[in-house]
Amino acid sequence: MDQNLRGIYWNVTTMDKNLRGIYWNVTTMDQNLRMVDWKVTIMGRSISSYVNYLSANYDSFSLELRILCVLIIFQYIYYPILAIVGVPVNLVTIMILSRGKCGLSECVSRYLMAMAVADLLVVILDLILRQIPILYRQQFLFLQSIDVCNIHAVLLVAATDCSVWFTVSFTFDRLVAICCQKLKSKYCTERTAAVVLGTLTVLSSLKNITWYFMLTGRYVLFNNPWFCFLTMNIWLSPVWVGIEFLHYIVTPCVQFVVILLLNAFTVRHILVNSRGRKRLRACSNRKNPRDQEMESRRKSIILLLVISANFILLWAMFKVSLLALRMLYLGYYSADLPEYIMEMGFMLQLLSCCTNICIYAVTQAMFREQLKNMLQYPFTRINKLIQ
Repeated sequence: MDQNLRGIYWNVTTMDKNLRGIYWNVTTMDQNLRMVDWKVTIMGRSISSYVNYLSANYDSFSLELRILCVLIIFQYIYYPILAIVGVPVNLVTIMILSRGKCGLSECVSRYLMAMAVADLLVVILDLILRQIPILYRQQFLFLQSIDVCNIHAVLLVAATDCSVWFTVSFTFDRLVAICCQKLKSKYCTERTAAVVLGTLTVLSSLKNITWYFMLTGRYVLFNNPWFCFLTMNIWLSPVWVGIEFLHYIVTPCVQFVVILLLNAFTVRHILVNSRGRKRLRACSNRKNPRDQEMESRRKSIILLLVISANFILLWAMFKVSLLALRMLYLGYYSADLPEYIMEMGFMLQLLSCCTNICIYAVTQAMFREQLKNMLQYPFTRINKLIQ
């Protein structure tokens, strides 16, 4: 290959005769033939093959490879269970919130229901239609003959963006409701919530149309951020690289900062306001020490902070590994992270789409009651039919 030739080629190698893993060697070439090697393991064999290989070669493996193999084995069980749980729990959440019997305002119910719908779409598009086919690769090889990967990618990233921005919009709505009483009656309404959610959905869809042109229609079935084949000019084009980095920075790095700032303002306002109300109530010598207004605000802020913390903690590792991988492709070798970091990032990010029902059940007593009634309903109907 000519030393002046600048391009990227795929070099597929096997680990050894017992473990047939596939690695991507992404090689950039200049006059010194500098090479960048990034290894992405493909899970194409059965879980028993990985267990046997790990047990037989455990002592010769590095710590990084041990952790990676254990994660792969765990994913064979983790992803199917997460899919089985994720779809019904989000459907149940949508049904409960749509009934409007949880003691939440109409605008709050709208935001929480929209978040559940977005999470359900991510579970379907990412977990069921992407991660599981990559994991059980041999059973889904037919996907490589279906040229819709770029459409799949646009829908997936748009749904993910919606899930993230809905969390931000809910956080802002709670800030207005708690800190801006004059604006509350105009902004915190069901109609405003519908307009905000609809606008965010349209903008997220338009923003991610660029992925359609960056990716091809062919599935790669590799477990990395680009699960479609990329057009060759994307790797080194400053324009496309800039667009890609903009995607990664906007979602969810900007949201992290916005959520933290909004929560800081909200918590500060509540703390200052609560001290003032305590002094006023102490001077009034009321016999009833409970302050219903502060109780309501306390419940709102607990729900808000738990949702925000859940989002940030479960997304952080995925986003760090994503940025590091793209920088590595561009030649920044210091950004190289162990493969298991990205695997764990995928697992935690998908887990975030299935945890909101637990958050609502823990923080909202009326939601727990509605969930209990819904779970008991089939047995109640059966009992009535028997009688």
